[in-house]
Amino acid sequence: MAVTLETPLSRVLGAKTAKAMAESLELHTVRDLLRHYPRRYARRGEMTRLDDLQVGDRVTVLAQVRRVTTRKMRNRPGSLTEVTVGDGAGEMQLVFFNRKHGNLREGAWGLFAGTVGEYRRAKQFAHPDFHLITGDDDEDWARALIPIYPATKDVSSWVVQKSIRLLLDASGGFGFVEDPLPEDLRARHGLPSLPAALLDVHRPTSQDDVDRAAERLKWDEALTLQLVLAARRRAAALEPGTARPRRPGGLLDAVDAALPFTLTEGQRAVGEELAAELSRDSPMHRLLQGEVGSGKTVVALRAMAQVVDAGGQAALLAPTEVLAAQHARSIGAMLGPLARAGELDGDPAGTRVVLLTGSLRAAARREARAAVADGSAGIVVGTHALLQEGVDFADLGLVVVDEQHRFGVEQRDALRAKGDRPPHVLVMTATPIPRTVAMTVYGDLETSVLRQLPSGRGGVASSVVPASDKPAWLDRAWERLREEVAAGRQAYVVCPRIGDDDTGDADTDAPDDADGAPEEAAGGDRRPPLAVLDVAEALDQGPLAGLRLAVLHGRMTPEAKEATMRAFAAREVDVLVATTVVEVGVDVPNATVMVVMDADRFGVSQLHQLRGRVARGKHQGLCLLVTELPLTTATGARLTAVASTSDGFELARVDLETRREGDVLGAAQSGRRSNVKLLSLLEDEELIAAARTEAAALLATDRGLADHPGLAAEVAALATDERATYLEKA
Repeated sequence: MAVTLETPLSRVLGAKTAKAMAESLELHTVRDLLRHYPRRYARRGEMTRLDDLQVGDRVTVLAQVRRVTTRKMRNRPGSLTEVTVGDGAGEMQLVFFNRKHGNLREGAWGLFAGTVGEYRRAKQFAHPDFHLITGDDDEDWARALIPIYPATKDVSSWVVQKSIRLLLDASGGFGFVEDPLPEDLRARHGLPSLPAALLDVHRPTSQDDVDRAAERLKWDEALTLQLVLAARRRAAALEPGTARPRRPGGLLDAVDAALPFTLTEGQRAVGEELAAELSRDSPMHRLLQGEVGSGKTVVALRAMAQVVDAGGQAALLAPTEVLAAQHARSIGAMLGPLARAGELDGDPAGTRVVLLTGSLRAAARREARAAVADGSAGIVVGTHALLQEGVDFADLGLVVVDEQHRFGVEQRDALRAKGDRPPHVLVMTATPIPRTVAMTVYGDLETSVLRQLPSGRGGVASSVVPASDKPAWLDRAWERLREEVAAGRQAYVVCPRIGDDDTGDADTDAPDDADGAPEEAAGGDRRPPLAVLDVAEALDQGPLAGLRLAVLHGRMTPEAKEATMRAFAAREVDVLVATTVVEVGVDVPNATVMVVMDADRFGVSQLHQLRGRVARGKHQGLCLLVTELPLTTATGARLTAVASTSDGFELARVDLETRREGDVLGAAQSGRRSNVKLLSLLEDEELIAAARTEAAALLATDRGLADHPGLAAEVAALATDERATYLEKA
């Protein structure tokens, strides 16, 4: 039978198996099956450590039958068969109700698959699937390494292995697989052919086979991704944009003169990069990342001022109304009369700064939209309301997306499409990104980094407070907060939930961060997350009695939120009890303490962002991460890592280690399985960088990929699924 990568599995495996693979593993074609790589390899008595299994895991283990006993059950009819299996490192029980398994005999080796349970503190499988390795088995089971595949309840690892074997038999080997990588590229990097790599990954004879195959298959993943991104960069460079050169004596010079502080060297350097790119007639596509408090907003304001000087408009998209209002307020304060052109006290040489959010009253919304449409509003700050129909710009020259991870790619793209010609785009994040993520997810953007913090900042000391193990530490935390207030300073208390019987953990005004806390932190038998309304009441009547407390959360009216923030900024409130609505952008220099309740329910970058709200002035700051989980757990270690360093770039690596890389790469955002299966952003930085260089070189030739049809087909396949759409719009 002639087989190709696009051959449906039903033609090779039969309808029943093919249907199960499609429904439970999303494997439809020969290509899908060959790219379904083993997640590990087992040796008899090695590598499969029963002692390491965790309750709730669905796993496949290789083990030997030690004991088999069958007895009648006391409290109900029928029999119970208990099988003890071991792997040389530990033992566990297999339990079968009303079923005898005469072929499970002492000494037999087998693969056992199921969900790990626990009974009387002993791990067990109840009714596991199993496949015994007998003398009648084919050579697959006699191999030095037995592949263990990602599997489900309906499709076990050995079914996948047998399917690979059937494919081999039906096709006479993997010779039908055409190698998409150019021969000279393979030679440069010492890579085997694709057929050889697929054979070695599925039927290895040694660990060297596995390592060699994995290196080659990672190249397939990295190069295809980088080609899509490189093509995107080249296409963006050819887009017809509008140059927005700097104009001496304009708004930008006025902004620089009005700044009450000196720009850092980093801010000046990045500012020059942006100024140069804005002066070109091809649209800028730049990612600005930096530490919390490094002054990205000032850099963005200077870029917006340059665009206004050149006759264009700038739009700043913020994730929450609190942050949008704060941006509009701070920009207005920095510009002074220059932000009120057309008003009685305004400077005619300036522009108008307009705030546009969904909660504006109808009259205010109409006025704001009119100012945006006629061009009198040079700087427009808003939330998702900027994306709505009816918001039309006279000449949109620059789109600034703040806290980009809080927006869907379609939302960012919708704003970018509001210009007559493609506007310049500046994407900002205060969550530092490892270089490999920047190369892979944001590979179509040039990257600028701000590491230097403005002088005069007090710095933040952080500690984990294990409330269950050491309740006295929590008492001391509230004492420290009172001491800071007594010294004339202010504090935040952050909770993961609002209260009033709301069921979700997220604040309604704060979209879920891509970086959620690991599942361990949200165990099913734990109490609900602490809520702002409940905690505020308990603190007011308990350890913080007598202090001036206020609450802030996303379900408050915009007027109430604005009034609360103004009162806090004016020092009329001692302690602000809030949700993550204060996570980004909130700037109250007098606030020096933050207590994060249920800190284990937040992700690494979220905690780093929250911590950045304190010590924004000259005083030393303190961040206390309160948790009821033991510090010996993985989540406890994660909190300890956050407390041990204020280096956001180091924490970005911790974040990457604790999250599924598929989510980081966009599979969760696109709703599809990630096509990246072997590539590791932590371990393969050099490979990703080399693939980026090779991709640029391939596309720089006159014929591009015309001489490499196999590679062009791989790129086209990626470019047609939702993953490519995510990359393109990001």
